[in-house]
Amino acid sequence: MSPDPTTEPSTGAPVRPGIITGVLTGLITAAVALGIGQLVAGLTGPQGSPVVAVGGATIDLTPPPVKDFAITAFGANDKTALVTGILVLLAVFAALIGVVAMRRFSYGVAGLAAFTAIGLAAALTRPTFTPVDVLPSLAGGAAGLLVLHRLVRSARADAALDAGAALDAGAALDAGTALGDGGPPGPPPLPGAAPAGPAAPAGAARPGSEPVAPGASWVPARPGGEPAGRHAAARPAAAAPGRRTFLLTGSVALVAAGASGLVGRALAERTSVSTARAAIRLPRPARSLPSLPPGTDLDIPGLSPFVTPNGAFYRVDTALILPQVAPSSWQLRIHGMVTHELTVTFDDLLKMPITEDWITLCCVSNPVGGPYIGNARWLGTSVARLLRAAGIRSGAQQLLCTSVDGFTSGTPVQTVMDGRDAMLAVAMNGTPLPVAHGFPARLVVPGLYGYVSACKWITDIKVTTFANEYAYWAQRGWSQQAPVKTESRIDVPKGNTAVKAGRTAIAGVAWAQHKGIEAVEVRIDGGDWRQARLAAVPGIDTWRQWVLDWNATRGNHVIEARATDKTGYTQTAAQAPPPPNGATGYPTVTVTVQ
Repeated sequence: MSPDPTTEPSTGAPVRPGIITGVLTGLITAAVALGIGQLVAGLTGPQGSPVVAVGGATIDLTPPPVKDFAITAFGANDKTALVTGILVLLAVFAALIGVVAMRRFSYGVAGLAAFTAIGLAAALTRPTFTPVDVLPSLAGGAAGLLVLHRLVRSARADAALDAGAALDAGAALDAGTALGDGGPPGPPPLPGAAPAGPAAPAGAARPGSEPVAPGASWVPARPGGEPAGRHAAARPAAAAPGRRTFLLTGSVALVAAGASGLVGRALAERTSVSTARAAIRLPRPARSLPSLPPGTDLDIPGLSPFVTPNGAFYRVDTALILPQVAPSSWQLRIHGMVTHELTVTFDDLLKMPITEDWITLCCVSNPVGGPYIGNARWLGTSVARLLRAAGIRSGAQQLLCTSVDGFTSGTPVQTVMDGRDAMLAVAMNGTPLPVAHGFPARLVVPGLYGYVSACKWITDIKVTTFANEYAYWAQRGWSQQAPVKTESRIDVPKGNTAVKAGRTAIAGVAWAQHKGIEAVEVRIDGGDWRQARLAAVPGIDTWRQWVLDWNATRGNHVIEARATDKTGYTQTAAQAPPPPNGATGYPTVTVTVQ
């Protein structure tokens, strides 16, 4: 019977490879599990990918203050930061699994089972869960178990062979020292002793021994009768390939992991709607927008342009991966407190009367003076028209809008029906909606923060009441009705920058959607408020540029601004954080004039 390759050859005790080997084992196992999971997710749907599922569950379970911190700290890169954090934690967890598996394999299996269970639990709790979403985590866990077993066995076998080789070398050194065979020179002969005879030729047998292979050193026989000289010659030849087993197994596993991930990504990209989006021909609006009035854009370097390009428009949402919704399969269901349900296809939407308007959208997570606001030209059909067609019942208060990824927003019925251009938008700045901004259709309601007015990838509108239904953020303590606050921002000069003495511009934007900006004032170093010059605007639903000419003097200066809307309300100085219904306070910058 051959000896167990995972035990010490002399004692039979289990071999325990080093910590580094254990860490590598865990990391390779995790890479294979994720790669296979990604491959299966490419076939079943990206929402089942373990990283995506865990990331989505993390977003849902993260307390709002932590989310606000992530948005403030990472901005548009918040989701990249989340995925990076998940992968780092996964790597640490995987390394621990590999280390404990080297000590006791059952411990490693338990850790891998926990890792798989987390992926399964995350997939099972997603709003859009389907049974096939568990397959990526299950397949990844099974592949990880197979690789973990092979790597642990290979590492133990290699360590056992190394231990055997070291034992043989020590025995040969001891024997050589005692018999003068390959060891250090012995003491000089005693007086009267017979001179040593000539050395035996290579391969010659020693008295009482078997012939020694050429190039091998002869040592005494091992206990049990095995000729040690012959064992010492054979051991290095057998051990050399064995020491490569772990490296070979790990390399093959890594190649398989990488190939699986790449193939899975390619399969997922089959669902891309880029071609379908490019093929859309937008209808002409029933009423075209007039040209922007002269003086809409003040053309001041560093000042936000009146029109925010699509690529620069802020994106804050809970979607870890962008939903790919084909226009041919898109439908919108309107139900709840209506006289009869409606189901609208994308073709139906394009055949309806289409309107166009300039509308500024603002995220409730926008801090005072923050970047999460933008202005665009939107094209779509009237939500009020659709609701009248469905027949809203008395007492309806809220439109509970659901995205294809399960996110919900709650829009007050009153604001949609009061005559403003609340629309199901299909285009943005003259092109079909970018996927990141809700293609093929999204809600756009001027005057409300985005979390209640701008549901992307919308597929369902339930007409209900605020008491009966709580949308995603309302469940987390945010206000159910969230009108945008009258606010302003200083774009130039930038805070903590050096400014040359003399005439310079202080400029920014102000907004009070569906109320309109009446005035903007600026003060320096706590002095008197001075009236800024306002740019022209096409309506009350957009932001408005402003500028104040300043004769800057040397030294450090603090600049503040405040806006007044057309209802007479002036922006408050009281500082408040974004949640639960929008930040307040004066935007402030500190500059050094040289």
